[in-house]
Order: sequence, then C-alpha cells, then structure tokens
Amino acid sequence: MTNSKSKTPAALYYFLAQSFRYPEQTWLCEPYFDILDSIVKNLELNNNAIGLRKSYCANPEGLEILQIEYTRLFINAPPAVIAPPYSSIYLDQEGNLYGPSAVWVKKFYQQHGFELSGGGDIPDHLVLELDFIALLIDEGQDNEAEQFLNEHFRKWFPLFKERVLNGSTNKFYSTLLTLVDFFTREEA
Repeated sequence: MTNSKSKTPAALYYFLAQSFRYPEQTWLCEPYFDILDSIVKNLELNNNAIGLRKSYCANPEGLEILQIEYTRLFINAPPAVIAPPYSSIYLDQEGNLYGPSAVWVKKFYQQHGFELSGGGDIPDHLVLELDFIALLIDEGQDNEAEQFLNEHFRKWFPLFKERVLNGSTNKFYSTLLTLVDFFTREEA
C-alpha cells in the first residue's frame, strides 16, 4: 500500500540513484536540474549547488567534464579507481568486488522479492542499492528499507563518501553525496 507520503521518499531515492549513473544528456538536462535545485532549496543547503545547472547543463563542455570526472572517480583512474561505488570494496577484508557483503546484499534483495534483471550486474553497486531502497518504500516496506540501511548501507557509504570528497573537488558529486547522506541518516 503506497500513498503520496511514501512516494515522496521513494522518488528521492530513485532520483539519487539516477544521479550516480553515468552522466548522459538524456537525463542530465533542465528537468533534472529543476528537481535538484528544488531539493537543495527545500533543504536549505549552503554548498553552491544551485550553480550546478550553469556548469553542466548550459555549458557545452559541461557534460563531457562530468563524464570525465565520473570515469575518474568511479570507473578507471591510474593507479586505481578513486572511489569504487561497490559496498564490498569497503566492507570486506579483501576489498574485492563481489565479496561476502555483495552476496549478503543479493540475498537481502531476494528475501524481499527482488531479483537483478541483468546477469552481469554486481548487486552492491550504489545505484542498485539506492534503487532497491526506493522499491522497498514504493512497496510499503519501510521497515525493511530501514533494516537495509542499518545493517548494510550506513556501514559503507561514509567510507565511500570520504574517498570521493578526498579525491575530487567537483561540486556536482559533493552535492549528491550530501543529499544521499542526508536522506540515509538514521534520524531522517
């Protein structure tokens, strides 16, 4: 059972998940920045996020700048990826992809009726985890969403956030990290 109150948090998580996908012109455009500006204004964040539209939407090179930074932070950078967006990197002793925490995440998804659609998807990617939280909220499974946040997400996200903030001065990603941090905090 969902109502307008439960759709708002789910929509925020879907928005945050979209924000951590590879930047493409199909979604990183005026409507996206309308939503981002609205969220930042409503939260009264003082981090110059309102100027992001001009940097990345109106600027012809803005999309390419963001794509380069996304690749550098999350996909490939010499000598190593700065901030891999996978929880197993931060939670498992080996620090490898698809470690025990990724297996736990996949089982948690399955226990709550969700399967990954792509066979090659690694279950503990930040985007998939945010989408999963949104799906749980959409399904009225708020307690399960909170359980996932408590038992998993809040344990690794601060470590990921620290790596991104230490490895980049990009206001777009620092704003997104602030938003994820705000909406996933225990008191939120």
